Order: sequence, then C-alpha cells, then structure tokens
Amino acid sequence: MIRKIVRSILTSYYKPVEVFVKDPHGTQQRTLDNLLRHGRHTLYGKEHHFARVQDEASFRKEVPVATYESLRPYLGRIIVDKRENVLWDTPVKWFAMSSGTTEEKSKYIPVTRESLKNGNYRGGYHMLGIYAVHHPDTSFVLGKSLVLGGSQQINHIGEGIYTGDISAILMKNLPRLVRGRRTPEHIALLPDWEAKLQKLADYAIGADIRSFVGVPSWMLVLLKKIVADTGRSLPDIWPNLEVFFHGGVSFIPFQEQYEKLIPSQRMRYWETYNASEGFFGVQFSPASKDMLLLLDNEVYYEFIPAGEWEKEQPQTLPLCGVETGKQYAVVITTSSGLWRYKIGDTIEFTSTDPYLFKLTGRTKQFINAFGEELIVDNADRAMDEACRITGAKITEYTAAPIFFGDKNNGAHEWLIEFETMPSDLSFFTKKLDEGLKILNSDYEAKRSYNLSLNPPVVKVMARGLFYEWMQQREKAGGQNKVPKLSNDRKYVESILHFAATKS
Repeated sequence: MIRKIVRSILTSYYKPVEVFVKDPHGTQQRTLDNLLRHGRHTLYGKEHHFARVQDEASFRKEVPVATYESLRPYLGRIIVDKRENVLWDTPVKWFAMSSGTTEEKSKYIPVTRESLKNGNYRGGYHMLGIYAVHHPDTSFVLGKSLVLGGSQQINHIGEGIYTGDISAILMKNLPRLVRGRRTPEHIALLPDWEAKLQKLADYAIGADIRSFVGVPSWMLVLLKKIVADTGRSLPDIWPNLEVFFHGGVSFIPFQEQYEKLIPSQRMRYWETYNASEGFFGVQFSPASKDMLLLLDNEVYYEFIPAGEWEKEQPQTLPLCGVETGKQYAVVITTSSGLWRYKIGDTIEFTSTDPYLFKLTGRTKQFINAFGEELIVDNADRAMDEACRITGAKITEYTAAPIFFGDKNNGAHEWLIEFETMPSDLSFFTKKLDEGLKILNSDYEAKRSYNLSLNPPVVKVMARGLFYEWMQQREKAGGQNKVPKLSNDRKYVESILHFAATKS
C-alpha cells in the first residue's frame, strides 16, 4: 500500500513536464515575463532599461550578455555594501561557490529562495517524475539516498550571508522530511574530504541505501573504498540498490567501472544537468542519455552558436531558433538574479520536439591549437571506444597540445590514469586516434599524412595521481572536476610536475 502511494506521488510530478513539453515556446515567454517583473525595479534592471523590454528581441537589444567579471561589481554591492534589490527583488542570503574546472579562484553565484524552490527543487521533482513514469516499479524513496556533496562554510565578508557548494546549500534548505531520506547533513557537508569519505563509508555500510546522488568520479572513489573496507560486493551490502542520479561530468568513461562494481541487472543510471547556476536538464528516457531541457523552472535560455563564443557581445538565439546537430554555448536568465549570463557549458540538441540535448563540453575546454576543434564529447567517446576495443578501463584523463618545434609537428599529449591497462598501449593510442578521426572531421583533416598534427602521445599516470593532484589543489570532492581538455599546457605541466615530485 505504501509503495502504491509513493509511486502515485512520484508520477504526479510528471504532469508539469507534460505541460511545458507541449508548449515549450509559450512556457519560455511566460518565464521571461515573470523574471522581468521581478527585475524591473532592481538596480540592474534600471541600469539596463528593463522598462523598455517588451519581448525577446528587445530583451536581447537592451541587456548585454554577462560574464562573471561583469557581474562582480553587483555582487560586491550585495555582499559588502549590503544593498538590496541589486540583481533580484528579494534578499540574497546564499552564494554558491563555483570554480568549475578551468578557474583557479571561486566564483560566488547568487542563490535566492525563488531559485531554490522554483528552480533547483522543481527540477528535482521533474527528475523524479520522469524516472517514475518510466520505472513504475521504483521503490528507492523507501530507503536511503547516499549523497556525496560539497562542504559549506560561512562567508565572513557579509553579515548573515552564507556560501557553500551548491549541493551543500540545497541540503541545508531541504524540507526536514526529505532530509531524513538522505545522507546525514553533518557527514555529507564535512569540509575534510578524507574524514568525509571515512564517515560516509561507515554510515552507508549499515544503511538501506537504494540510490546514489553525486558526481561519478568522486562517487567511484567512495564506492571502491566501501568495497575495499568490507570485502563485500555492493549488491550484497545494499540488496535494494536501484539507481544512481549522476551529473557534473560525462558518465561515458565511468560506466564500465560502475557496471563491474555493481553487477546487478536492476541497477539504473540516470543523467542530470545540475550546476551551481541551476537545474537545467534531466534524462528523458531509459533508451538514451539525452536530456530534456527543463523549461518551467524560472530559467530563460538563449544559445550562442559556435563561432560566436569568444566575442564580447555574441549573437544569441532563443529556443525556437536552435537546430539539431549544432554546438551552442548556454546563456541563462534566472530567478537568482543572473541576467543573460554565459555559464560556459556547451550543448548539442538531438531533438527539438521535445527539446532534448547532450552536454558536449565547456567553452574553455577544447583543443584548437591547429584548427582541429576538438571538444570534450569527442574525447570522451573516442576514449570509450578505444577502451571497448582494447579492454582497458580509465579513471581520469586530461589532454593538451604539444606545440610546433624546430624538430617536430604539433600533437596532442594525453595523460591517462588507467584502472585496467591495455595490453598494448600503442594499439590503444592508435584506436584513440582513429576514434577521434571518425568523430571529428577537422581533426581527421589535420592528421592527414601527419602534415600538421602528429599521432597522439599517451603518457600513463600512476594510480591515484589525479586524485592526489586535486587534493593538493584543495579541489577534491564536491562538484570539482579534472579538466579534460585545455588549449594550453597549464594543467598538463602542473600534473607532470606533480608526478615528478611524487616519483
């Protein structure tokens, strides 16, 4: 009886999804109208003439595309000057700390009660509704959820203003009933990564864990520790384990390791797109990892076509202007007070009815030193295929260009940490190269006859090296990720130097 009631509640969360799927453009127009009502009397709204904005076209004309640097002075007025109605017309008491993968210093992303309730939490309900519609037998909410979140700290710059990883802010503000179904807050939000791992492992071993929530790379570290500590398989420890709601990085490089670690036919993996700036997408079907763009969660979307990404004021397209098979950078306007904010993620639409997409990388994570235009999605998929063919398994990787020298052409240098080494590294390298050629015609052209781009150079990193490198940079756990691709050698040189000091 309890299961029937729970399933009925979960599937009811799908009804709002059906509404915006049927009327995507109308939903986005209503969203923009609502956001502008809140923004017109703010400092930002007055400075950028929101009163003149009547439609999407005038919104693009009057309001510039913003970056974090252009937003910073307004954040100072909230945190330091303690002014209200700066970016949004209700108080901002929380700031999500976000460094992504390519920034050294933390960014402070405003979070309002509206963006929490009508953005992040509503996105969570959509996720549950979509999942439950496809899996009416679900019972994971009857057990506990193992959540691997970030740490939270008080920001002493502004009185009464708190900062933390977005996962910490979400957990802090969850309804009490929901909190009771997840990892205890005092464990999940521990700032010390090693202490958190141990306490999470100790807690989880004795709990009825039925679902995981977190970033695949860090969750894998925890699960391997639990297996090592207990000497038992995960299905043996948690016989009711059902689903992993994952996001933050591509699941492709990790899927085989998870399937080996959790040899269970009933285990499911569900993709999400939940960033510090909001909850934007969730897997729409078990048949594909493509995600549904969430259109009714107080986020108005615009999209920058490839070729415009580096321009100070790029051309943007509304939702109705996008096409499948093309790369776009995402621009958002949200109820947290972000106005036409470029978040740095890139996506490709796979359908426009409904609007389904896949994450393809970051505007600052690519290699284009020789005109090859290599993106993270290419790299992940080529790596996955090379692993499939050779039987290898990887833990982490990063890549950067080797620039032209007096005695050499350019190339790409790949630093790879293997869970299972390929028996023949040169064959693995060859298959990686072939996969990149198949996926990327620009890469294939530059590789022709080794004229401008030599074969990849693969260097094997010691087990645990990427983890230790992230630790020493104080970026272990939470939403921190190893940068996959870089157009310069900063990260590769840092990792190689760290490896040299270890040896």
